[in-house]
Amino acid sequence: MRVCPGGNSGLGRPPMKKRPSLQRRRSIGAAIGVAVGVVTGGPAGPGKTLKCEDTAGSLSQILEREYAQGVLISEVVLDKSLPDSPSSKKPRLGRSRKVKDAKRPGETIIKGHRSYDLMLCLQLGIRYTVGRITPIQEREVRASDFGPKANFWMNFPKNGSPLTPSHRALDFKWKDYCPMVFRNLREMFKIDTADYMISISGSDALRELSSPGKSGSIFFSSQDDQFMIKTLRKSEVQVLLRMLPYYYRHVHTYENTLVTKFFGLHRVRPSSGQKFRFVVMGNMFCTELRIHRRFDLKGSSLGRSTEKIKIDENTTLKDLDLNYSFYLEPSWRDALLKQIEIDSEFLRNHSIMDYSLLLGFHYRARRNLQIGSSCPESILPDKLTILSEADAAEEDSAYNYRGGLILVQRGSDKNGSDAVGPHVRGSRLRAPSGCFEEVDLLIPGTGRLPIQLGVNMPARAEKEEKQEEGSKSLHHMYDVVLYIGIIDILQKYNMTKKIEHAYKSIKYKYNPLSISAVEPQFYSERFLKFVGTAFPQNSSNQ
Repeated sequence: MRVCPGGNSGLGRPPMKKRPSLQRRRSIGAAIGVAVGVVTGGPAGPGKTLKCEDTAGSLSQILEREYAQGVLISEVVLDKSLPDSPSSKKPRLGRSRKVKDAKRPGETIIKGHRSYDLMLCLQLGIRYTVGRITPIQEREVRASDFGPKANFWMNFPKNGSPLTPSHRALDFKWKDYCPMVFRNLREMFKIDTADYMISISGSDALRELSSPGKSGSIFFSSQDDQFMIKTLRKSEVQVLLRMLPYYYRHVHTYENTLVTKFFGLHRVRPSSGQKFRFVVMGNMFCTELRIHRRFDLKGSSLGRSTEKIKIDENTTLKDLDLNYSFYLEPSWRDALLKQIEIDSEFLRNHSIMDYSLLLGFHYRARRNLQIGSSCPESILPDKLTILSEADAAEEDSAYNYRGGLILVQRGSDKNGSDAVGPHVRGSRLRAPSGCFEEVDLLIPGTGRLPIQLGVNMPARAEKEEKQEEGSKSLHHMYDVVLYIGIIDILQKYNMTKKIEHAYKSIKYKYNPLSISAVEPQFYSERFLKFVGTAFPQNSSNQ
């Protein structure tokens, strides 16, 4: 069994020699270091003394530079007049390197929380559901396993019953939809049954997340970040049940599909009487790397910007906030856009619209480049270097490697060196430059990450910063690791959406092409066009 970082490490793999535990590795990945010294230029790790001469060449500056995963995030001049001479006294450093964990989104649900009773119901219901279905012999799904009638329900009185245990929550009724189908989906996505139960229904509480959308849905996350739980409207449950046979066939046919991974569909009705319908999904941002930026992209422009003044790494940005272009190795770009096109066609055929491309990335190192409107060939992803196993084994050489992200030939799973993410099923990507070997991404301090479509994908991000009118825009280049998926796939283009589109077009005279609620064919075309602009071709191929 594997567990995602931050989970119950006692259930994971045996500890590896000369490598930190998963918990420790998470701390390393989230650490922020502060280096104080005389600076020479170029990113440096904490504790290094660097030197920087001024324009006269006679004085040096003492700078405090703060890095997050190699990214320069702040720079403060501490002393502008330190003489550059051997007799000068070195400044006394009153601060050692800081280590600060990344703030995890959401709040842990404890007793007294508004969602505490609901959480207990969810955990007990899922524990019962999985325990009930697990002993049944595995088999292929049948037509009778789909549909609204393929469900069972159970009473959970607080004092227990012959079939259910006593519990601390209120009396509630539990309904489980299509249990055999979702059991097979969990198997298909390589979800271990014990891990699934412990992640969601173990001793750890869930976390409640703030909803980034306008649907009013409640989001929960398991403490190990593997799974997301989202409340659904009745109409969304109906859409999922009708689409489920085709969804099952789609994810079975396309192992690299980027559509949301569903693992369970349930309903809870506490004694208070209000029903809660919810779906269990995979969290595509469950990774040992810190996600520094995340975007929800639909391809529309009306209202697609973030209103929050303070933007941090837990803020979900939107289309108009995207000022990055992502350059992938050409064959990886082609495979990614092709799969997005296939997934979009699947959704269009079922009259689905309003879905999003959820994109998150981890900054690996700042390039400190200010360039014109195009990217020099020397920094494009097809120049990523593949190191040999002997070179990759040298940790220091990997840290000092100036080419940014490092690819190594695929490692063996037998030695437990791979840090594989949760519920990842697709094939690994092959190396660029005509090499046919599958490759891993080497991140010193984290380990080897298998590169798959939408998971651990190394890229170069070009960020455009607009200057004053008449001035040329500045372009910065970063090495990033991408995580990509298609979410919110349960909204049909129904009468309500048609009325919304007509109302906004006529009442407010909005451009009909900029509105999110449009018919599925146009939505798909607009979505694919926008994604294509976010992932442009490398200039060397133009």
